[in-house]
Amino acid sequence: MPSTSPAPPAPAHHLAQFNVGTMKHPLDDPRMAEFSALLDPVNALADAAPGFVWRLVEEGEADATGLRPAGPDVIINFSVWESREALWDYVYRSAHLEVLRRRREWFRRHVEAHLVMWWIPAGHVPTVAEGMERLALLRAEGPSPRAFTFRETYSPDGALVPS
Repeated sequence: MPSTSPAPPAPAHHLAQFNVGTMKHPLDDPRMAEFSALLDPVNALADAAPGFVWRLVEEGEADATGLRPAGPDVIINFSVWESREALWDYVYRSAHLEVLRRRREWFRRHVEAHLVMWWIPAGHVPTVAEGMERLALLRAEGPSPRAFTFRETYSPDGALVPS
């Protein structure tokens, strides 16, 4: 009788990521049309990516571009991933990278942190208020186990991960 390996244990933590983008023009401006047209395909790519857990979607919509907790010209992106590696692969090793490379066409350069990550218990659905708080914490205090970046990442137990 062939032996079967037990399923790997479910992760105790997932990685939340929250980022903001200050638009150069209103979302319904023709100069933002190409960005708007890319939203559905890029979101579908995320939804199908290995390690993807959840993303914020406005009720009755396909995305969260109508939510503006950081100001009328700032859109947010909020998702949860099984690991830092899964998020990294989606951001930098998928078709998402081509859209990311074009971000200056549609968004202003941020002088302060615009992306924050932190660990959450698996199964927890973070709130926009949590995302805003973590971004504010990163901006005020720099990277820490409670609010970090790809450049300076921490493990779920709070240890700095070597680059």
